[in-house]
Amino acid sequence: MRRDARRGLDLLPELQQGVDNLRAHKLRSALTMLGMIFGVAAVIAMLSIGAGAQQQVIAFIEQLGVHNVIVEAREAGDSQTLQRVRKVSAGLSFQDLRSIQANVDGIVSSTARKKLLPTKLLPKPQGDVPMVYGVSPAYQKIAGLSVTRGRFFDDEEDKNAAPVCVLGQAATAGLFGGTDPLGQFVKVNQQWFRVIGVAGPQLTAQADVAGLPAQDRNNLIYVPLNSAILRLEDSLSWQKDEIDAVYVTLAPAANVVSAGAVMRGLLDTSHRGASDFSVIVPAELLAEQQRTKRLFEIVMVAIASISLLVGGIGIMNIMLASVMERTREIGVRRAIGATRRAIVRQFLVETTMITVTGGAIGTIVGIVLSQLVAYFAGWSTIVSVVSVAIACVVSVSIGIVFGLYPAMRAAGLDPVRALHYE
Repeated sequence: MRRDARRGLDLLPELQQGVDNLRAHKLRSALTMLGMIFGVAAVIAMLSIGAGAQQQVIAFIEQLGVHNVIVEAREAGDSQTLQRVRKVSAGLSFQDLRSIQANVDGIVSSTARKKLLPTKLLPKPQGDVPMVYGVSPAYQKIAGLSVTRGRFFDDEEDKNAAPVCVLGQAATAGLFGGTDPLGQFVKVNQQWFRVIGVAGPQLTAQADVAGLPAQDRNNLIYVPLNSAILRLEDSLSWQKDEIDAVYVTLAPAANVVSAGAVMRGLLDTSHRGASDFSVIVPAELLAEQQRTKRLFEIVMVAIASISLLVGGIGIMNIMLASVMERTREIGVRRAIGATRRAIVRQFLVETTMITVTGGAIGTIVGIVLSQLVAYFAGWSTIVSVVSVAIACVVSVSIGIVFGLYPAMRAAGLDPVRALHYE
């Protein structure tokens, strides 16, 4: 304990001398720190932006349900492609849903989905026109859909094709503004639907995710499946499948990946290899995204570390110039009894102070940059303790590594020649 305390006290004069040397050359010290500031800021900002983007995708995939399997119909891009597909496949249908229910083990619940974009809608929406989703009541549990006001429709209402609906949050705001929508009516094409509930917020992917089209999942109108089929007319129904999606929830003990493979095989057979559908297994996507996230972090650190490396080279050059400038000082210190270790320690203290100060300022700049990006670009950013720790450890390590050579060179100077150096 006494020896450690004595070493700490021995460092105090060197720390004070290091501070004095840095203050004596303020501009040079500031320019030397810039490399570390920009490097650390780049590491933190890039990691936070990357982590935010990845976390958003992972959260969206988790919302899809790790025990779920989703089948999405692929819409034909043009009439020629549609005709070619229709020669071999009638598209996704209720028969496919029944086949999946009969052949896949461990199914807890399932639903088909029929969606359409209304050609007429009252009240007139303020913004994008909401998409209509025709689903069975089981969809609420399968999709993890919460209802913040009112209720979701039940099996009896689905069986009777009742004219009721549940609005997503964006659809509620677009159609009714700040007024209470419960009990109000929405006219979809030629049919009136009574609003019985408002759904909670849903995460939305900004781009297509493994066959799932990008869509505002809050700008939806949910109606019973039979109501969508029997009450709503779609002018483009001739070029669409009977249903456009199937959602399946499996028991926790079931193998979701194997179930997805079985469903893919069943549909490939019934659709005669038309490839007019996508089977999405969120559990697979989640594992893949987590692997991608780790790889992305490694790449981002490697890229940002280049600027840290450049900063380290700058520090080494400045410290070598400082050694030449302070040759006589080094000679005087050696002549009055300073050891080589003391000289090495003095220069290492100075380079470490530069890198630690630059790292601290760079950390603040990186956090501010990530917050500015989140504010102006609307992106999600996450500043993690790991990214800050990585940036600080790397900056200090670079200070020690790149400061060691100038320190060793200073310690290796011949005291007699140093004293006569002009």
